[in-house]
Amino acid sequence: MTKTSSNAVWNIVRNPQDAVAAHDSVMWATAHLQEICRERGITLSDASDDRAEITIVIAGAAGKNVPESLQRAGLSAGGADSFALVADHADGRTTLTAVGGDSRGLMYALLEIADIIRHSERPAAALQGIAGVAEQPSLPVRSINRLFVSEVEDKPWFYDTKFWSEYLTELATHRFNRFHLALGMGYDYGHDPGVQDNYFCFAYPYFLQVPGYDVSVKGLPEGEAERNLAALQFISEEAHRRGIHFQLGIWTHAYDPSESPNAKYSIEGVHPQNHAAYCRDGLRALLEACPHIDGVTIRTHYEGGIPEPAHEFWAVVFSGVAQCGRKVEIDLHSKGVDEQMLGVAVDTGLPIVVSPKYWAEHMGPPYHQAAIRPLELPAASTERPDLMAITATYRRFTRYGYADFLREDRKFDVLFRIWPGTQRVLLWGDPEMAAGYGRMGGFCGALGVELCEPLTFKARKGSGSPGGRDPYADESLKLGGAEWKKYLYSYRIWGRLLYNPDTNPSGWRRYLCAGFGEEAAPFCEAALAHASRILPLLTAAHLPSAANNHFWPEMYANLPIVNTGARSHLAFDTPAPGTFGAVSPLDPALFYRIDEFADDAAQGSRRKGKYTPLEVADRLDSWAKTAHEQLAQAAGRLGGAGSRPSVKRFTVDVTVQAELGLFFAEKLRAGVAYAIFERTQEVFQLREAVKRYRAARAAWLRIVEATQGVYRDDITFGYVPYMRGHWADRLPGIDEDLAAMEQQLLSAGEAVTAADVEIASAGDASAEVRELPGVRHDAPARFRRNEAIPIRITVEGQAASARLHYRLVHQAQPYTEVEMARTEDGAYTAEIPASYTDKPYPIMYFFEMAAEDGTAWLSPGFNAAFSNQPYYVIRQSD
Repeated sequence: MTKTSSNAVWNIVRNPQDAVAAHDSVMWATAHLQEICRERGITLSDASDDRAEITIVIAGAAGKNVPESLQRAGLSAGGADSFALVADHADGRTTLTAVGGDSRGLMYALLEIADIIRHSERPAAALQGIAGVAEQPSLPVRSINRLFVSEVEDKPWFYDTKFWSEYLTELATHRFNRFHLALGMGYDYGHDPGVQDNYFCFAYPYFLQVPGYDVSVKGLPEGEAERNLAALQFISEEAHRRGIHFQLGIWTHAYDPSESPNAKYSIEGVHPQNHAAYCRDGLRALLEACPHIDGVTIRTHYEGGIPEPAHEFWAVVFSGVAQCGRKVEIDLHSKGVDEQMLGVAVDTGLPIVVSPKYWAEHMGPPYHQAAIRPLELPAASTERPDLMAITATYRRFTRYGYADFLREDRKFDVLFRIWPGTQRVLLWGDPEMAAGYGRMGGFCGALGVELCEPLTFKARKGSGSPGGRDPYADESLKLGGAEWKKYLYSYRIWGRLLYNPDTNPSGWRRYLCAGFGEEAAPFCEAALAHASRILPLLTAAHLPSAANNHFWPEMYANLPIVNTGARSHLAFDTPAPGTFGAVSPLDPALFYRIDEFADDAAQGSRRKGKYTPLEVADRLDSWAKTAHEQLAQAAGRLGGAGSRPSVKRFTVDVTVQAELGLFFAEKLRAGVAYAIFERTQEVFQLREAVKRYRAARAAWLRIVEATQGVYRDDITFGYVPYMRGHWADRLPGIDEDLAAMEQQLLSAGEAVTAADVEIASAGDASAEVRELPGVRHDAPARFRRNEAIPIRITVEGQAASARLHYRLVHQAQPYTEVEMARTEDGAYTAEIPASYTDKPYPIMYFFEMAAEDGTAWLSPGFNAAFSNQPYYVIRQSD
């Protein structure tokens, strides 16, 4: 960014009697604004200067003359976290009033001014061009989760005060108001015998000596616990200064060295008789030593190291939070949480939050899955009743979604967590999808969303190496220990659109213009937006494993289409026979499984309105091609910016995602053709499968070419082969499966020719949204318990039938399907009976339509970007 050439002097004014304007976070934001101004050659003075062309006034919403000024401008700034910028122009000078509904809102207003100044070539003109801004949050909570999982790779940033100052400032600038530092998530289980890198896994003795206990970490260098505590105090204090709620995650309470004999560190002095009491007192001591810890996140099921059931253990531990002398939130990771555990937490009298996963351990489109996979439904028994008596049986359905936590009479809050399985390394940024999360993250009264940030789980399970957090091999692309800055656009998009889905696009476009130039920026935005939709849609439609440590679509370890009898690493979480065609969608209510669709296709019918694998392939294909086209348009307009490392990083990541879209589109097509061949033995289907699979391989080869020499040969998110490595490592698995398919074609007497390498364009241009008759429906605003809910729809054009699918907002409940009655005026009606509305849950529903020609579809269905909610939800009246 070019600096201003003149040393301008601007004024900044605050009323000393304004308590909001005098708040610590506002004072910090003011200092930050002054620093940004200094970087741009501007002196921001609190001494009135008659020469100043800009005067910035800082005020709370109730400050002197502020309500009248807001009213004249037609703006408002009432409510938590809200703000407004009011511009007045007179005599060639501008007065910009920054107004906050509270101290955090006022801080946001000042940070917005600072961001405009930082990214504008002419800061004065940029501020003078503000007509008026008013913003208020859609979600009460917008959170980022950062994990410490590797001693060798995570200690450098944990101790780096400069990193924390920059990082937390970035979060506050983009209106994240909660930060979760998670400890003890380096392994799946607290009792894993394979544990080696166990730093912070049993956290308390890594920070302090608890009075009354002789507990220590064997092997921890002298003085390191004190250094760790000082770092934690600094981080929490800096978050507090920026108006950010600081959440400490203590995910593991396992201590027994016999369960992890290869662990680097061992805990001495804890035994079964003092375990719960020590954890209680350790947690209390830690909260007392760090007064700016606002909440603790705890995993209470067996993966945290405590065999189930353990309600008595957790009652003891929770009492330590209650005894710390202030109100501290307890956030329960939802897996395995039952009514008794909720009662134990609620009885503390503290704020209780349950944090379910949004889309299993991955990221899907913004809506909440309309159904969970059968694999997640309650089970009668478990092979390990001594360990997982609750989570693996009657509370099994709490693992990968909101379960039954959204009841209307709950005594706790709900916060959704977006896990990192879908995308880890590649840059992400789709404003439309992020806005969808901003709209649907508060589903049924939830608090909002916590996002596991980019590179989450990097170097997990002892797979780290010194200096290894930066994933690049190309020295020119490395960020010198600041690898998080590659994702500045991602943080910006997520934060601003979770805060306000309708926010002005200038908030991210100014960043793109500064980085790519005004001519190229729109094309860069469109390229990354379309590329960023690809893997989330794939996740919803085709999910080999809900576990993020098995399925990594970004660097996909190939799941075979051909069943050779070999067992895949994904077989445990995929229906038999564990092949590509058997894979379930993560949302089986709205998407066909390949084998399910092939059953229908082989019979020449389509029994369901669900989205087919071919329709998903078409959508992936369309987004991929659009991303490539927009990237090419940007390349022609980048000029001198094209040689910047940031541009190359951007270009490679968009290219890889676009090619992933083409790869998965063609593999889905190959999978469908092969599945139909299995059912019909029609050789032309087998030939089509080979042709499509070859096209998929060609796309993967282009990914390898784009990433070799750019990214490291071994990017590690675990020690097993499918959680580490490079895209090139995946080619042999693709080739082996393709060779098995080609051998079948040869056995059928068909030669594999050069023509099979190329795909004709015919049939690939069907990626537009299905042109279907419109369905009009006015959903009831609310319903009363024990009263029927009448449902009516009208269809533009003809429909042979309409079915209503409804259920409670409770993921273990099945849908009830009702044939809708045709009325004389051509509408369709049905009723959700009073006997169904007597439960304390909202109700969700959608329609399945069928036409005379056999066409079937769902309503409301998805928009072109898959960024809307594809069903209706009615909540109960108060």
